[in-house]
Formats: sequence, C-alpha cells, structure tokens
Amino acid sequence: MSNFDSQNVYTQIADDLRATGLSIIESAVDPQIIQNLNKRIATLEEDKFQTAGIGRQSDHEKNVKIRRDKILWLDQGNKLELGYIQAMDELKDFLNRRLFMGLFSYESHFAHYQEGAFYKKHLDAFKGRANRVLTTVFYLNDQWQAEHGGELVIYDPNDHEKELCRVLPNQGTLVTFLSDEFPHEVLPARKSRYSIAGWFRINASTAGHIDPPR
Repeated sequence: MSNFDSQNVYTQIADDLRATGLSIIESAVDPQIIQNLNKRIATLEEDKFQTAGIGRQSDHEKNVKIRRDKILWLDQGNKLELGYIQAMDELKDFLNRRLFMGLFSYESHFAHYQEGAFYKKHLDAFKGRANRVLTTVFYLNDQWQAEHGGELVIYDPNDHEKELCRVLPNQGTLVTFLSDEFPHEVLPARKSRYSIAGWFRINASTAGHIDPPR
C-alpha cells in the first residue's frame, strides 16, 4: 500500500484554483503510478500514436504549422494506465466537493513531442462554446533540463502577450488550470518529450445530442 499523500495534493490544487485559477505542483502523483505509466510508454510503438489535430468533430483538422505532437488516448482497460485515471477521478470528486465545480467526466491522452515538435499558443476552450472546464498536464520526463526546451508557457488571461510562467516538463509535475482562461503553448522540444494532457468536463448533453464526443 502506497503512503503517498494524494489528499494534500488535491487540497493544494483546490486552493490554487480558488486563488488564481492555476496550479503547478511537483511530485503530484504517486511514484508507483508514474512507474506504471513509464512502463506503458516503453511498450508503445510509435505507430500507435496519431498526429494530433485541432478542433472537434467537423471542425477537426491537422495543421503542422500549429501543432506537431502525436497522441494516444488513455484507456481504463489498461492496468498500467488505470492508476492515473483513477487518481484524476479522485481529484474530480474532491474538486466537486471543495469548489462545487460540477465536473462530470475526464478524458486524457498521452502526448509525444518528438525533437522539434511544438504547439502554438491556444486556449483549450472558449467561453460559452465548450464544456471543457479544467485542463491538466502531467509530465513523464526524468531529469529534464532547461536546455532540452519543450517548456509549457502560460500567459496572462488579461493580456495574452504577457507570460505568467514557464514550466519545465519534469517527471511528476502536474499543471491544472481553467480551460477557458489561460492561453498556453509548448515550445519546441530538443529531445523526445512525453506528457499526459487531460480535460475535466461538465455534462453538456441534451436530447438527441451526446456530449462530450471525442
């Protein structure tokens, strides 16, 4: 049984979100879960990853001028991935209790940034137009150094040209922020870089229309 104190991490995330809408925490996930995720990545062949696109459904398109990462959606049926999915489900329930956010579901994918890959500045949701409420980014890169590039740059919600911070994609770091508030980008990586991008959603389903679609 792990003695990792997840409740302390969840509390810090909730406090950060209440204060600023942005949370950055190192060593945020049980080391056993990280070990399992790295085992999973080691078993994956590059052709399992798909070139990432932009937008949803009919608006979905691939544009290598905007992003060049490759993705693979997490599957709770895989035992090496399940621990992370369960941890995010626990975080969802905690935030709903603490902040009354009404989070309904969570989806996530591995993101592989090969050398030179990037993702230009963007928002994960637009006010009133999507049900993505909260974004998470979790890193799986051991001993990442500044000279390796690939930082996550987060911009001021009130001034999209003003940098708030740069986050090195170090293993164990979890970034959580309001999806429709914080523009962000991934700078070009100088070596292979892995992360898990995820989104907590509210339930926007209506009669005859199931949301969220993937």
